[in-house]
Amino acid sequence: MPEITRISNQQLTAEISSLGAEMQALTSADGKAWLWNGDAAFWNGRSPVLFPMVGKAPDNRIAVDGRSYEMGQHGFARRSEFSLAASSETMCRYELRASDTTRAVYPFEFLLALTHSLDGGRLTVAADVENRDEKPMPFGLGFHPAFLWPLPGAEGRAHTVTLDNGAEPALTRLEGGLVKPQRLASPFKAGRLTLDRSMFEEDAMIFAEGAGTGLTYAAEGGPSLKFSFENLPNLALWQKPGAPFVCIEPWHGTAAELGGSAELTQRPYGLVLQPGGTARFAFAVELPVQVL
Repeated sequence: MPEITRISNQQLTAEISSLGAEMQALTSADGKAWLWNGDAAFWNGRSPVLFPMVGKAPDNRIAVDGRSYEMGQHGFARRSEFSLAASSETMCRYELRASDTTRAVYPFEFLLALTHSLDGGRLTVAADVENRDEKPMPFGLGFHPAFLWPLPGAEGRAHTVTLDNGAEPALTRLEGGLVKPQRLASPFKAGRLTLDRSMFEEDAMIFAEGAGTGLTYAAEGGPSLKFSFENLPNLALWQKPGAPFVCIEPWHGTAAELGGSAELTQRPYGLVLQPGGTARFAFAVELPVQVL
C-alpha cells in the first residue's frame, strides 16, 4: 500500500501519497477541503504529475531515435511508486529514479523529485528533473491538480478564471487526445473567463501560449485561489463532464499533434535536457485561510 505523508502548519494541511507523489488532500484550518477527493465515479486522480510527457501519443506509442515504445496518457510517473527522500512538518520530497520498468518504455537514466511545501496559506509544488544519462533526454512535464467547483461555501455562484496578464490567449482543442493544429478564438475577455460546464464537452481547453505566469480561480463574491507558475508556459483547463471539480493545469509540453510525429523530440513545447542537466518546474496556490 502507498504511504501517506502529512504536512501542516497553522493554516493548511496537505497529504501526499508515495504513489505518484500525488497530493491527496488540501484542507484549511477551518476544516474546508479545497482539493478534489478522487471519486472514481468521475475521475480517480487528484493532483498527478505528468512525466515524461503531457497528454497522449499517437496510438499510445512514443519514438526515441526511431525506436517505438508504448506510453500511456500523461506518462508513467503518476502510476509509479516514489521514495520519500526528506520531510519536515511543512515539507516533503519524494523521488523517482530510473528502473528496469521505466527503461523498458523510456530509455533514459533520470531523477524526478516532487516537493510539496507549505508557507502560511501558500502551497508550493515543485518538480526537479535531472538527466543522469550520457545522452540528451527529451521530456515534457506538467501538473494536473483538481480543485473543487463549486469552491467551499460558493454553491450557486459563478466561477471565474482571471489571468494576471489580462490576455486573450488562443484556444486549442484535442481530437482523440491529440492536439489539433487550428487556433480558435479565445474564450477569455480581457483576461477573464466565466466557467461554464458546456465548455468541457469537447475535452480540455488548452492555451498553448500567452496565458502568463499566474491566475486567480474564484467564485463571484466568494473565495478565491491565487496561482503562480514557474517554467510552465502552457495552460489547460479540464473538467470531467458533470464532475464537481475543475483542473487548472500548468504544463511545459503538450500532447502530440494530430497527424504529427511520435518522436518525443517533436512534441510541441517539449524539452531536451543535456547530460547532467537539471530543470525545475513549480506551481504555487494561495488559499483564503485564517489562523484559528
